[in-house]
Amino acid sequence: MPEAAAVPGTPPEAELESLPPGTEPRLSIGQVAERTGLSVHALRFYEREGLFAAPVHRGTGGRRAYSEWDLEWLEVCVKLRSSGMSLTAIRQYAGLVRQGAGNEKDRLGLLRLHQQRVTAQIAALTECLDLVTFKIGLYEACVAQGSADPLFTPPAPRQPGTGQRAALQR
Repeated sequence: MPEAAAVPGTPPEAELESLPPGTEPRLSIGQVAERTGLSVHALRFYEREGLFAAPVHRGTGGRRAYSEWDLEWLEVCVKLRSSGMSLTAIRQYAGLVRQGAGNEKDRLGLLRLHQQRVTAQIAALTECLDLVTFKIGLYEACVAQGSADPLFTPPAPRQPGTGQRAALQR
């Protein structure tokens, strides 16, 4: 992975010519925000928290400049975060990617652990969806028959003296 930080004494144009295609930092923070749906504030936060897999390039005047590769990485981060991975785990994963080859087992372990969590979330959500689907079926049948829901009709209000204590005294 190429180093994206400026090399002292090297003009920015010469540095950009040496980068592989797709890694040239050409996008402003505003363009990246627009394309990713992340706010400018979120992009700065991601950088500050060490969530990028490569250093963010600074162009002339110190302005951030992002590459297509950075956008692909942000997409990975957003998906990991959306699926419940903690910022700490994303930071750890980004750090492993920054280190380069040789730590693939560590990356694999981190991703397998996250996969287990996501699988458990999907199972729990599937149970919730099954209940909702069941209830929809009941209400569709009730609406089609013109009848009330027989399962979850609120109980009649209790009369004073008819509760558990009254039953025990009998």
